[in-house]
Amino acid sequence: MDFITVAQASQIVLENTQNFGVETIPFQESKGRILAEEIQADRDFPPFDRVTMDGIAIQGKVYESGQKTFAVASIQYAGEPQKTLDNKNACVEIMTGASLPKNTDSVIRYEDVTLKDGVATLNNGLPMFKNVHKKGHDRRKGEVLLAKGHQLKSADLAILATTGKEHVKVNKLPKIAIITSGDELVEVNETPESHQIRKSNIYAISSLMESFASEIRQFHLKDELQESIEMLQNIFDNYDAIILSGGVSAGKKDYLPQALAAVGAEKLFHKIQQRPGKPMWFGKKGKTLAFALPGNPVSSFMCAVRYVLPWLQKSIGLKIENEMAILAEEISFKPKLGYFLQVKLKNENGHLKAFPIEGGGSGDLANLSLNDAFLELPNQESNCFEKGSVYPIWRF
Repeated sequence: MDFITVAQASQIVLENTQNFGVETIPFQESKGRILAEEIQADRDFPPFDRVTMDGIAIQGKVYESGQKTFAVASIQYAGEPQKTLDNKNACVEIMTGASLPKNTDSVIRYEDVTLKDGVATLNNGLPMFKNVHKKGHDRRKGEVLLAKGHQLKSADLAILATTGKEHVKVNKLPKIAIITSGDELVEVNETPESHQIRKSNIYAISSLMESFASEIRQFHLKDELQESIEMLQNIFDNYDAIILSGGVSAGKKDYLPQALAAVGAEKLFHKIQQRPGKPMWFGKKGKTLAFALPGNPVSSFMCAVRYVLPWLQKSIGLKIENEMAILAEEISFKPKLGYFLQVKLKNENGHLKAFPIEGGGSGDLANLSLNDAFLELPNQESNCFEKGSVYPIWRF
């Protein structure tokens, strides 16, 4: 199947998501991970009637009957076992976070009390039955606090801690191999000859994926068919996903489609009706998925953002966000292809607008730093995309 649409390519990719299993990790390391279990309250939240103000604890009905002075019977601090007020006409000095003493139901803050010689005198007209966070008011024991499939945020670590979840089950992350190809590429620390360039695609793609992988390892293939076959065979046996950059076009040394076929990888598609990134190849061998992206830096990066990243996010249990933006300027694009326009995003009065900064084409990797996202413009009869039209965006 050649030259499929963007929508068809996306559907095929997302139909081939994987489940990498479950692992148990220390809760301190779980931020950003997807829960593989349900987290329930192990007791009521709060677990006792918790005092929310420093002051005194009394029986409210005694104050309402007209009594304004209360002898201080004791002091209760946070962290102490709950005390009991035996004399209803007395009070207990109480600190924020402490358990409300038995036989009391109201806390009067220090600002509304005069304390002298062990006696508290209250102002007139004070509201009663206040400044107490009642037991179980927030959540009851056994209630679900975090659902299975939830992506853990910083605040959720406090929930894990307070429920005693020292270790937590999360969806396992994949091992990913990222491979560049091409004899023209040299290392970052090398000085390239006039006919060479330093590797760059592999670092941008690795950075995109690093939050969603347990391991990312980088490889490089020379423009040599047999060596490519041997290396790919070993990589397929040891990784959950492979991302290749370069070697999938129609050049005489673009051996990757041939090498992938030689190791038994099934082609699911090759070439998409889009610009940039038309030559992209996608397939699998067993459970290992392979994304062979074009070598031009903008093409490679766009395909990683539009296809690889959503596949990876869905595979580990994340929801794919379908975000839209308003085209801020009229754009003309003549080829009958889907077009991924580089845009700068700005929020104007609550409306997300996309301002095109197109750059010099697929090789202009420096232009990416001026932009925030790709605006996905559809393949349509008209070559004009009007200002004010709304289209999907893919942030990077």
